Amino acid sequence: MSHRPPTGLAAVSAALLAMSRHLEVGDVLKTIVASARELLDAEYAALGVPDDHGGFAQFVVDGVSDEQWKAIGPLPRQHGILAAMLHEAKPQRLADVREDPRFEGWPEAHPDMSDFLGLPVQDGEETIGALFLANKRCPRPTGGCGFTEEDEELLGILAQHAAIALTNARLYERSRELTIAEERSRLAHELHDAVSQKLFSLRLTAQAAAALVDRDPARAKGELQQVATLAGEAVDELRAAVVELRPAGLDEDGLVATLRTQIQVLDRAHDARVTFESTGVRALPAAQEEAMLRVAQEALHNALRHADAEQVAVTLARRASATVLRIADDGRGFDTHAVRDAGRHLGLVSMRHRAGDVGGRLTVDSEPGEGTTIRMEIPCG
Repeated sequence: MSHRPPTGLAAVSAALLAMSRHLEVGDVLKTIVASARELLDAEYAALGVPDDHGGFAQFVVDGVSDEQWKAIGPLPRQHGILAAMLHEAKPQRLADVREDPRFEGWPEAHPDMSDFLGLPVQDGEETIGALFLANKRCPRPTGGCGFTEEDEELLGILAQHAAIALTNARLYERSRELTIAEERSRLAHELHDAVSQKLFSLRLTAQAAAALVDRDPARAKGELQQVATLAGEAVDELRAAVVELRPAGLDEDGLVATLRTQIQVLDRAHDARVTFESTGVRALPAAQEEAMLRVAQEALHNALRHADAEQVAVTLARRASATVLRIADDGRGFDTHAVRDAGRHLGLVSMRHRAGDVGGRLTVDSEPGEGTTIRMEIPCG
């Protein structure tokens, strides 16, 4: 059976949709290269993202095996035809790349290439990459085939959409970096407010115990017992902060596995019993999974460090057309009508914003002495 490349508007549409489906830069690069190679029926395809030092920060290939790629050696430098695409910002369509005066050879393990089509990938006036194809797969009755003007036009459309997809992916990754920075800043403030206060109290209590050792041994013993209690609380604060600093693992493991792992750690680190149960949950968009994880972390933080809970139950379940996260504790609870104080001390405002930002809603049910239940619901198809 002969190879038949995809053709027509449907093939172009499929390639563009594939590029817009991913948010991580690495995934976007791989999809661009694979889509271009398939759409134009080439044997090889590659896309290089330049750095500021004459090389490439990223270089993705398609059509070359992992073993062959390792044998080729280091990433190429910005020279020859690759440099021309980056600096001249115009298409390069060649019948035989090896005969071009700019050709400077390639490593021994590099596959042999002849016909060549390359275009810069541009974001406005900035060239953010070089996309190229080699060895058009088609009959060669006269010893040659090569890429056509139609191929060049099609790759140009693909390169424009590749620039959009790559720019969006970069913006997404930068926004995630900012979120991580904000989260670390919040944890730093928590450590200062909680651990530092505990250590300060521990120091004062130890000094009081030292002053009482000779004249009132009984009181000194009581102060030393308080030192032990404060030291234990400080250790718990540090353990909880370490758990929150650990990478969420959402990209690799998903929401269910990430929550289960973090809750198992919390159950070991605290005296309270912390449990997790999941039923029928499917993968959600990344933003929704991250919002649910952050709400769960905040609610667990409140239950374990402020509510004196002995039991905390976390459930994640699919209910009709919604995914529901529920965190219930048997702690001291609070007056939900005191919205201002509760919002300030328990982070309820932040949790509601996280839920609302991804199209969900958050409800809180609590009474003094009756525990607290936080419920986050996100509609899903």
